[in-house]
Amino acid sequence: MDRREAPPDPSVSGLQPEEQTPNDPAAERIVAASFVLTMVAGVAVLGVYLAGGQTQIEGALLFLALGGLGVGITVWAHRLLPNREHIELRHRLADPRAERELAATLKAEEGIGRRTMLLRLLAGAIGGLAAALAIPVLSLGPGPGRDLFVTRWRKGLRAVDMTGAPVHAADLEIGGVLTVFPEGSPGSANSQTLLIRVEPGLLRLPPDRAAWAPNGYVAYSKVCTHAGCPVGLYRAAQHRLICPCHQSTFDVLDGAQPTFGPAARPLPQLPIALQPDGTFVALGDFPEPVGPSFWNRTQHE
Repeated sequence: MDRREAPPDPSVSGLQPEEQTPNDPAAERIVAASFVLTMVAGVAVLGVYLAGGQTQIEGALLFLALGGLGVGITVWAHRLLPNREHIELRHRLADPRAERELAATLKAEEGIGRRTMLLRLLAGAIGGLAAALAIPVLSLGPGPGRDLFVTRWRKGLRAVDMTGAPVHAADLEIGGVLTVFPEGSPGSANSQTLLIRVEPGLLRLPPDRAAWAPNGYVAYSKVCTHAGCPVGLYRAAQHRLICPCHQSTFDVLDGAQPTFGPAARPLPQLPIALQPDGTFVALGDFPEPVGPSFWNRTQHE
């Protein structure tokens, strides 16, 4: 008796008719309009920023850009792609019907690739949104370069006061202090320096820096090494400089070493020389960067 295997039952094997990609012109128009809105709004955000900026307008345009992109992707996924759930059933590998079913499924899922216009609009929408997201990068401003490592003090520049007038030795009595700047740059924030007069015999400077304090006149950076505040208080009796922000205290006689507070680095000393006419000139810039210690941190540290 000839026994032959009955053909597989489609209801058992999971075979289903070929699913076509949904054709919904209205949905395509919604997706296209959403992506165009994202492009226009994204570029508009950048334009408003470059024109001077207006926070409320920029926020509204960014909302439209993100909202348009979200609506477009959502409508595309729900109305332009096949949404039928596919269940892969166990079957014989040699079953030609299973192969045809797999081919039909793959063909249906290729629908997104046939909508070239929508793909291009999606790329444009992402580009428009990228234009809006460029604003934080543009807001960073120019890089500081080595501005945090040097000041405007140069060899031969005279010390002047806030008005630009040269400072003379006779302007300071013992225990006196005066804020000075490099000639030509009065008011320079990172160049501001405290010129202090003490009794020469009291100074305990390193040998290589003793000559930087002629006749007891010593100059230290006024920028605190903790947070960059101006060190504006001087207790002459204790020879202490005090930062009013966080109470960091520096010993003037011992190279402005910190004795109290959060500052961990001494105030840099400016090398100066006393001229025959009684004025002071710099012998160069500060040997170390002025200001907070983190300004001087490098990638290797």
